[in-house]
Amino acid sequence: MLGAARRSGCVLGQLMQSLRPAATAARSYSATPKEMTVREALNSALDEEMSADPSVFLMGEEVGEYQGAYKITKGLLDKYGPDRVLDTPITEAGFTGIGVGAAYQGLRPVVEFMTFNFSMQAIDHIINSAAKSNYMSAGQISVPIVFRGPNGAAAGVGAQHSQCYAAWYAHVPGLKVLTPYSAEDARGLLKAAIRDPDPVVFLENELLYGESFPIKAEVLDSSFSVPIGKAKIEREGKDVTITAFSKMVGYALQAAEILSKEGISAEVINLRSIRPLDRAAINASVRKTNRLVTVEEGFPQHGVGAEICMSVVEDSFEYLDAPVERIAGADVPMPYAANLERLAVPQVEDIVRAAKRACYRSSSMAANA
Repeated sequence: MLGAARRSGCVLGQLMQSLRPAATAARSYSATPKEMTVREALNSALDEEMSADPSVFLMGEEVGEYQGAYKITKGLLDKYGPDRVLDTPITEAGFTGIGVGAAYQGLRPVVEFMTFNFSMQAIDHIINSAAKSNYMSAGQISVPIVFRGPNGAAAGVGAQHSQCYAAWYAHVPGLKVLTPYSAEDARGLLKAAIRDPDPVVFLENELLYGESFPIKAEVLDSSFSVPIGKAKIEREGKDVTITAFSKMVGYALQAAEILSKEGISAEVINLRSIRPLDRAAINASVRKTNRLVTVEEGFPQHGVGAEICMSVVEDSFEYLDAPVERIAGADVPMPYAANLERLAVPQVEDIVRAAKRACYRSSSMAANA
């Protein structure tokens, strides 16, 4: 590790000496693809931000020679070299600390965790060294660093590799926590995260990497980014609001389609940002639909859904026609067996049932009033 630290220190020094104004040339596209995978969106965002700003560099396990454990960093080592794409030892605490120190000095590290479960090894650096530094230095130290990688349950990887860390990190002042769903989210939010002056926790989903999404021409412009803290209405509706993030957005959209066939119009909100949370968008939707269902993969206690429910109770309680419904992962460590794993993670049918309960309970309450 000492040798790796010395080498990284040398590399960081070279990077500092090579800082120059960001390139202004935008990438040109010969044709606009109709679809893009989340993997391609993340890769293109990293490529363009590294091209535009020489202070951006990548570090993590197997990000270079192996092209990334999930091929998110494919081709970047060949293009930018080992000074800016650094393969690290298997020591999250070590390379995360190096990354935070580099951010103190004005660089913009992107630190990849092979899975966010491994970020627990580095949680002291993420919270105590990165999140709190700007506040404790009275604004003198900014920490422009991105911590990214797959988050939540994959498939058959057991309890120690299947946790959702959205609520964990969203609890911490000084951090921004982003959760992309589509290719547009992945590309636009990652660009915004790299450009941001504060530490950002960027929670991807392994099962979405290979999924393709329609993408507009403007999303492919090198200047494109998605504003941090703004939710997106993926589907408009008038009967019930469904909030979700990451992979659960897709489930919510499937549930909304099923509900529409039964005469229930569901509005689906893709949160995109967990901290800051777009409370205004959530409350505006609930004031229109008068019902709320929250969906997340994480544990129910102290979860993202709990925070959303409290926000609505505080700001829009008088608009609710039915009790809020919370859909979350089971309150148990993730089982390994496939049949039990499915029972522990929210499914489309769970969302459909919750939305129906909200609608039917409000109708029953109105009839009995």
